[in-house]
Amino acid sequence: MGKSKEISQDFRKKTGDHKSGSSLGAISKCLRVPHSSVQTIVCKYKHHGTTQPAYRSGRRRILSPRDERTLVRKVQINPRTTARDLVKMLEETSIYEMSPIST
Repeated sequence: MGKSKEISQDFRKKTGDHKSGSSLGAISKCLRVPHSSVQTIVCKYKHHGTTQPAYRSGRRRILSPRDERTLVRKVQINPRTTARDLVKMLEETSIYEMSPIST
């Protein structure tokens, strides 16, 4: 299954209308989102008692997908490119800040 967009906390709060007796269909029409999205949020609220997103394990990614594609492109052009050269290139474009590589 592919990744999906994170639902904003503001949107999650707006789905709280289910407490007042509004149907899932009415909420989804009002917010212009799929019925299944509203249903998922309501079910999670009933189960956990909160609308906060769940904790995610693992380290967050440092580079954006665009930066990763740039690095792959550079290495495909010149396969002998070193990690030091790639870090230097990223720092020059001020996209990425990293401590110096130890030698």
